[in-house]
Amino acid sequence: MLCGDLEIDLSARTVKKNNQIIKLTTTEYTLLALFAKNEGRVLTHQYLLREVWGPGYINQSQYLRVFIAQLRKKIENDPNRPTYLITASGVGYRFISKE
Repeated sequence: MLCGDLEIDLSARTVKKNNQIIKLTTTEYTLLALFAKNEGRVLTHQYLLREVWGPGYINQSQYLRVFIAQLRKKIENDPNRPTYLITASGVGYRFISKE
């Protein structure tokens, strides 16, 4: 999946930005892959927590905030003005492709 300067290869489990491999933790990759598979859809906090961390973490939204911030630092040109991982206030996050 090519998204502007970001390339996500789900079969090879690699992520590149400007043709340079980005090192992601397993959790960061799992989160980004989930977003890529659901491109354009708002994924709720509860859904993301359940899918990535498991049902016991459904109320642990601080986990999600920390990992979204880490992911934005790695994939966004300006993490303070994200263009890929967009916040849906009070609901969750949406991944937007720049294609």
